[in-house]
Amino acid sequence: MSTQLDPAATEARVPLSRDRVLHAAADLADEGGLEALSMRRLAQSLGVEAMSLYHHVRNKGDLLGGMLDIVYAEVEPPSGEGDWRSAMRRSAISFQQVLMRHPWACSLLGSRIDASPTRLRYMDAVLGRLRSAGFSADMTHHAYHALDSHIVGFTLWLLPYLAIAQQQPDYAEHFLQELSGEDLPHLSEHVLVHMAPSKPGDVGEFEFGLDLILDGLDRLRDAASR
Repeated sequence: MSTQLDPAATEARVPLSRDRVLHAAADLADEGGLEALSMRRLAQSLGVEAMSLYHHVRNKGDLLGGMLDIVYAEVEPPSGEGDWRSAMRRSAISFQQVLMRHPWACSLLGSRIDASPTRLRYMDAVLGRLRSAGFSADMTHHAYHALDSHIVGFTLWLLPYLAIAQQQPDYAEHFLQELSGEDLPHLSEHVLVHMAPSKPGDVGEFEFGLDLILDGLDRLRDAASR
């Protein structure tokens, strides 16, 4: 005769650790955003009392910082071998894909949370790859911020549109119908391009902007070396 196990009781039997707490918190935020995350709900998801969490995280800020550490651990740092541009491109695409898997992370990147060790190592790897590619310290500074701004800024721009598309799948069609009565032919054309199915070889908006930045940096690097 089989017996049903209570999931909360099963969870409670697994020893609590900082890693387990942080991953559970990230899962809650993935499902419902940061507004769904509280110490009480986190404790409930782990089958423990809320006070038990403070043996592993000092406070909410420490919890959020640790969650960011998990995010950065998923990012592919730029390889130190081969073409610098290809290495930076792969890393940037990896970073943007990770942010899309954890959309709550974008809002934390500019907050006053202590930088996590993994985040610092990622930043150092990017800066080091640019320096080893021949960029000066000043140009590396500008290049890093141009790339980081594109990755985070594009994701912050995209997330609300994806939320609207999930809630209203026919939003673009309705928007286009509203434009039909206005003298806005170029905007209507732009919406149609958005709605068109992608074709083999198409480059997405993120990669298009990323390639513009990398191409421009490559030209600047070459010009500086002459």
